Amino acid sequence: MVGQMKSFLFLFIFLVLSKTVVSARKPSKSQPKPCKNFVLYYHDIMFGVDDVQNATSAAITSPPGLGNFKFGKLVIFDDPMTIDKNFKSEPVARAQGFYFYDMKNDYNAWFAYTLVFNSTQHKGTLNIMGADLMMVKSRDLSVVGGTGDFFMSRGIVTFETDTFEGAKYFRVKMDIKLYDCY
Repeated sequence: MVGQMKSFLFLFIFLVLSKTVVSARKPSKSQPKPCKNFVLYYHDIMFGVDDVQNATSAAITSPPGLGNFKFGKLVIFDDPMTIDKNFKSEPVARAQGFYFYDMKNDYNAWFAYTLVFNSTQHKGTLNIMGADLMMVKSRDLSVVGGTGDFFMSRGIVTFETDTFEGAKYFRVKMDIKLYDCY
């Protein structure tokens, strides 16, 4: 009888602990909803010999012989941001910063820039940085801060290449989702 009691007690303790372990697991959290969400289009016109007036970016370094994927090339930019795909639309912000190509075996760039807003809808800045894995359809960069209407904001910017006309012009759709809004 003592042996049966020990077996029963062991089984009881095992079941209680098993249930405790299972119930102690954190339930999976659903993705939080952003406090602000909007889409902008980033337009980049690379400086060339004949387009000084239209250029919005320029390569300031371009090391030769480091592979076929522009490795080491550094570009600074002051690009218009619009709410639609039309480059000639009124800009709602400017993207000011730099990117550099940082992979020798595929196209990949690392961005660090500020969106500067000065419109009737928004005033302030958003600071964005991260890796742009260009061969991936949709990629995320981090919003790491902001000022004005975007004071201390944090979130995600999802990049999708919308148009690519070689090194001369490209347009990126930016879906901006802010999760910390003050």
